Amino acid sequence: MSLAPRLDIRQSQSLVMTPQLQQAIRLLALSNLEVESFIAEEIEKNPLLETAGGAEPGEDGGEPPADTASAAPDRDESATVDDLVLNGDGIADAPLDVDLNSEDFHQDSAVDSGVGLDGGLGLGGTGSGGGFDEAPDFDAFASEALSLHDHLRRQAGECLGSVDLAIAEAIIDQIDETGWLLVPLRDIADRLGIPLSHAERVIEIVHGFDPAGVGARSLAECLALQAKDANRYDPAMARLIDNLDYLAKGNLAALRRICGVDDEDLADMIRELRAYDPKPGCRFASSDRVDAIVPDLFVARRGVGWAVELNSATLPRLLVNRTYYTELSGGAQDRQSKAWLSECLQSANWLMKALDQRARTIVKVASEIVTQQEGFFRHGVSHLKPLTLRSVAESIGMHESTVSRVTSNKYMSCERGLFELKYFFTSGIRASGAEGGGDSVSAEAVKSRIKALISAEDSGKILSDDQLVDLLRAEGFDLARRTVAKYREAIGIGSSVQRRRQKAIGRAA
Repeated sequence: MSLAPRLDIRQSQSLVMTPQLQQAIRLLALSNLEVESFIAEEIEKNPLLETAGGAEPGEDGGEPPADTASAAPDRDESATVDDLVLNGDGIADAPLDVDLNSEDFHQDSAVDSGVGLDGGLGLGGTGSGGGFDEAPDFDAFASEALSLHDHLRRQAGECLGSVDLAIAEAIIDQIDETGWLLVPLRDIADRLGIPLSHAERVIEIVHGFDPAGVGARSLAECLALQAKDANRYDPAMARLIDNLDYLAKGNLAALRRICGVDDEDLADMIRELRAYDPKPGCRFASSDRVDAIVPDLFVARRGVGWAVELNSATLPRLLVNRTYYTELSGGAQDRQSKAWLSECLQSANWLMKALDQRARTIVKVASEIVTQQEGFFRHGVSHLKPLTLRSVAESIGMHESTVSRVTSNKYMSCERGLFELKYFFTSGIRASGAEGGGDSVSAEAVKSRIKALISAEDSGKILSDDQLVDLLRAEGFDLARRTVAKYREAIGIGSSVQRRRQKAIGRAA
């Protein structure tokens, strides 16, 4: 056997993830607002890219905008990002059909292409996805509001001198967003190097600030401050507030003895107490701004079917300025400048194509969700069906990871409200007859039915979990008791003992 060196030619396949293909996959997982930010960054880097408002009609040399169905006339309209992955479209050396769920992409999103999809339900999107006749005014959510700390500092500055003002500001800084002071007052006094009695005098002043109850160190103190503000803090009310544990247990007989009142007076006191706010600071703006959720898709009835559209309000129309490219390429340039300009044009064209594919893919996936969950859109959550990513992927001929990306961080607005796309993917619960081919039901539908049964229960006949199981089985839901208890807790409903106690307090009030 010879060990001499030699050259061999071998043929092999490998996965090639070009930057352009990575970008197309990233765009799928981004919301419309994220894509808008991403486009702004690309415009800063690429002089050939601009939004529709930045050029006169035709200045882009005939390049159609990215948010129209004709953005890629040389490809079939049904093409998706899966086609880019599976077929390569000239960018990969080999077909690429892999599960990319483990990748960690994070960027921003953009472009609208209200692709019309007609099926058995009459699904039909409009051409440019311009939203519906009555688009929500999202600017209304952006108004600045006064924070709790600013509100308290303003009041302190109006009534306190320099020394007491510094102490009050130290106390205010330790008040959380609910309006409570959770740091011991002694710790504040020690940090400022002042007697505790001085800090006590200042916090008494803070307790008089608006909103009533601010600066409280316990629930009892918070309610007592509000009772004093309403001039209702008499000895009976004081004893009631000091014995809130009896009220929580529903032991009204003990409260009547402790407070020395009859049933009518106790009911008035409980009614007064329930009108107070245990978290008075929550009515003010949080220091951490919470942005309103902006829908990425709109769904509306169109005749006997549904229209699915991208929210064009958050998707700027992107153009490639070919006139500017011609001007630059016609001038005297060195080889490096020409290579850079060519790269800019190639990058711009690819981004246009990727955005168009993203729009088509999102609308296609959303339309299939509407098709499979038509019962929900017509009748509500009780008709929500079990649905998996795989079933949607198989129906539209895509990879499951592609559907997963499309449904991440995206919201759909319909006449029933605003829902995350992931909301429509729920596990199934076996219904009666499921063994013989019967339909299973969505876990969300079961939760909705449990909530309806409990809401309709008689105050004198509180339903136990075992009784809920029997009622649900009578309606065709084959559930174990522990499953009913889990779903009840998931929707924030207490046990039968807790509900009985709450209803007893409610009757007394």
